[in-house]
Amino acid sequence: MPPPKEITPLEFERPLRELEKKIQELKTWTSEQSVDLRDQITELENKLAQEKNTVYANLSPWERVLIARHPQRPYFLDFVRMMMTDWLELKGDRLFADDHALVGGIARLDDRRLMLIGHQKGKDTKERSYRNFGMPHPEGFRKALRLMQTAEKFHLPVVCFIDTPGAYPGIGAEERGQAQAIALNLREMMRLKTPIIIAITGEGCSGGALGVGIGDVVLIFQHAYYSVISPEGCAAILWRDAGQMSIAAAALKLTSEDLQRHGIIDEIVPEPLGGGHYNPDRMAAVLKQRLLVHLDRLAVVKPDDLLERRYQKFRQLGVVSEKVIKLKQDEKPAKQEEAPEEAEPEKPAASSEA
Repeated sequence: MPPPKEITPLEFERPLRELEKKIQELKTWTSEQSVDLRDQITELENKLAQEKNTVYANLSPWERVLIARHPQRPYFLDFVRMMMTDWLELKGDRLFADDHALVGGIARLDDRRLMLIGHQKGKDTKERSYRNFGMPHPEGFRKALRLMQTAEKFHLPVVCFIDTPGAYPGIGAEERGQAQAIALNLREMMRLKTPIIIAITGEGCSGGALGVGIGDVVLIFQHAYYSVISPEGCAAILWRDAGQMSIAAAALKLTSEDLQRHGIIDEIVPEPLGGGHYNPDRMAAVLKQRLLVHLDRLAVVKPDDLLERRYQKFRQLGVVSEKVIKLKQDEKPAKQEEAPEEAEPEKPAASSEA
């Protein structure tokens, strides 16, 4: 998948784009006017490289979210085209309908047969509407579970690609059991006797991500994020102002480094400078190499050991340790000031009447 000819810059990238335009103008002037401006061009190119390294090395959590949401970032079906062969899509939950936001099917990764499941957002307005902007309905989660159980039956590893703003919150979805479908997937994925690898490629938001997010290995791209709620949603709840999303993004600890520090994810997959949309082929090649490594490692683990490791992995999330401070013999704990005792109210005099 070649990178788009024109990458839409994000707000913090505009100064870099201005430098690129100046360099291009000088190159055009040099070719048209036969003027030697190589020294000026080299100086600007060095400055641009330095500025890029500085900007992308110091991204705020909110800027990471913007990169994860970039509309030219590769989606699930892009990764299938770049990494897999013999792709065969499998549709329907056998209960209600086929969900277009959550796609699944069988494919080959080199010589390995896999069951693939992933969110698909869409590239243009028409496709985004068709894909419901990557927000699954209950039938999407039920389809995913059906495919995962099929994979277990035929001893196929499962790879889930996560990139969603969340499960669809519409009335129809709730009436058809959205919460129950997500909860059922959580339980059944924990019991699945086949290797499961999770790859968070963009947005990993709320139950839409968690409903296909239980796995033996959880990978995340460098500029992707994983969170219980979107920064805008968090800001709207806490401060009644969605405009405080940058503050919320920092508080949510949703970046890949924060997630690895807290044990939520297992490995960060590096991206090309600026994000995967600048070099999708390179992004896919790196992910493919990491998938092959983990598939080989999980292939030799016995099913019962696989389930126990998976259970312990998620059981340990959110564990809090308390530090006990031991005092020396000559030290005494500080006494808290005792509140003054309140005087008891006087008892009424006994009545002389019999």
